[in-house]
Amino acid sequence: MCAKSNETAAHRRLKALALEWAQAEGWRIGAAEVRVPKSGYRADVAVMGRGPKGTCAVFECKQARADLLKDSHDDATTRRKLGAALKRRAKLEKLLGIHRPDLRRGDSLFAEYDAWDFGELEHKGYHALLTEIAQLQGRLVEGTKFAKMLRYQSADFLYLVVEDDIYADAEIPAGWGLLVRDDQKLQLRRKPARLQPEEGQRRALLESIAVAGTAASRRDLKR
Repeated sequence: MCAKSNETAAHRRLKALALEWAQAEGWRIGAAEVRVPKSGYRADVAVMGRGPKGTCAVFECKQARADLLKDSHDDATTRRKLGAALKRRAKLEKLLGIHRPDLRRGDSLFAEYDAWDFGELEHKGYHALLTEIAQLQGRLVEGTKFAKMLRYQSADFLYLVVEDDIYADAEIPAGWGLLVRDDQKLQLRRKPARLQPEEGQRRALLESIAVAGTAASRRDLKR
């Protein structure tokens, strides 16, 4: 099994338990640290069933709450927050324009159509709001790992594997199953949605599993 140089023992344990659970469920082919085609991400564990009708599954392991929240916000919530932030900016800029007429650029024939230059304005609240807007816009452009893998139908099933004390039910990403560590085994707390990846996606994921497994075998043989 591939281990990152900065990976914790707790995270490796979750990956090992995920692979063990998957094999007990009938997914006999699997590997850790597998690149997921189309998504641009690397899955902690990916598995495939045997035969032409074999399904595939991807597992993401989270040992800490901060890592879970980083990857689990959804686009709809982000869009609502961004819309509210843009309204606050428009309202604040209108008030600033009233109190700071010296910020007019004077680039229009009529004063009411002048643009405003707030670039040099020393206003902590305004600049904090601009930072918030930039972060929200970045989220929408980049998306999140959980949302993208669901949207791209990366596998037949997607599972989140976590420690028991790091999550709230509302924070579990839509469509993902939930496996929670209970000592040295995993308990299925929520079933995943059944997705419909294209056959080409399944074949490509199988190839990625094979590549990851081969790389892991080479590392083991060099030890």
